Amino acid sequence: MKILFLFIITVSLVSCDPATLEKIMESAGQTPVSDLEINKGLKEALNKGIDSGVTYLSAENGFYTSPYKIFLPEEARKVADKLKVVPGFDKVENEITLKLNRAAEDAVKTAKPIFINAISQMTFADVKNILFGDKNAATQFLHRTTYNSLYNEFNPVIVNSLNKFNALDYWSDAVTTYNKIPFITKMNPKLDDYVTKKALDGVFDMVEKKELDIRNNFAARTTDLLKRVFGLQDK
Repeated sequence: MKILFLFIITVSLVSCDPATLEKIMESAGQTPVSDLEINKGLKEALNKGIDSGVTYLSAENGFYTSPYKIFLPEEARKVADKLKVVPGFDKVENEITLKLNRAAEDAVKTAKPIFINAISQMTFADVKNILFGDKNAATQFLHRTTYNSLYNEFNPVIVNSLNKFNALDYWSDAVTTYNKIPFITKMNPKLDDYVTKKALDGVFDMVEKKELDIRNNFAARTTDLLKRVFGLQDK
């Protein structure tokens, strides 16, 4: 019966106008997904994921009370541990950790336009490779094409944010006090590069989670276009 129905559709090609043909094909469940739809659908999905991820991470406590919380690097923890017995610095680890995470939350706000620009410049070949590629193919593409730009954008924002939250002066005072302790190896661990990289780790991990969600979770495909386009990779 299905073969006969498809045969009738084929015979009707000559006499049907495009609008009628489209309706017939839709009723048969045979409407192909156009290149334009694939291109638009994938970019829509990526933009939605980026928007959601950036909104989450840039909110207050987006880093600090989330799985992406940034802890002090090992060298800095040594400084903090030694200072616990020094008056005025007993809570240095908690204080500086909060400030680092606030700086990361501040910086993530600058990520969205960089991602959107990279997505807008995707070729159709990029789009197809992503749609039918690895489960994290979009994340890989964005990491490859945006990481350096994001780092260059994030780092000065991190520095400004650390200054805004008085983190660098606070940390400088802590390190200066630490270096006065007898018989210790003097340290001056830099925090801005470390926080920048940790913030970017969090961003790309969030992007990957959003990508996997829309690939694997039908309910995450919230428009007909997303359902049609990502239905192709289910086959």
